[in-house]
Amino acid sequence: MVVKKKMTKRFLEEAYAGESQAHMRYMLFADVAEKEGFPNIAKLFRAIAFAELVHARNHYQALGNIGETPENLQVAIDGETFEVEEMYPVYKTTAELQGENEAIKSTYYALEAEKIHAELYKKAKELAEQKKDMHIERVYICPVCGYTAVDEAPEHCPVCGAPKEEFMVFE
Repeated sequence: MVVKKKMTKRFLEEAYAGESQAHMRYMLFADVAEKEGFPNIAKLFRAIAFAELVHARNHYQALGNIGETPENLQVAIDGETFEVEEMYPVYKTTAELQGENEAIKSTYYALEAEKIHAELYKKAKELAEQKKDMHIERVYICPVCGYTAVDEAPEHCPVCGAPKEEFMVFE
């Protein structure tokens, strides 16, 4: 069922955005609490972050925005491509003009990672359209910049220089 009334749709889109941001914010807060020696507070942040994810999923589904895998991959490709071609170049240029070094670094990191993400999603979509899955044993994510490598991590991140040992592994 897809929501059709304009105000309801707008409110659900805003609720989806807010719940999504709350989910991420609480996950970030959980990491801080964990590092500061508060494992139970971290657990609370992660648990409530999951609840926010449930809310976001429900709103996104009510909006009719969850399709089959090839459709979902196209949405992902479109989002990553927008970030690579339009969003991050403008954000990075603005940060450079304003001398905001942390923003320059964070937008550069994101831009470089999003390029890889778009290509990976394109490959995945081609395979999904053929009813085939990708052959991936592991995905490595640099915890500093988000650089993404499939099956093997580089010795050092080519974007930020982080060592291979620090990469998060998804198996």
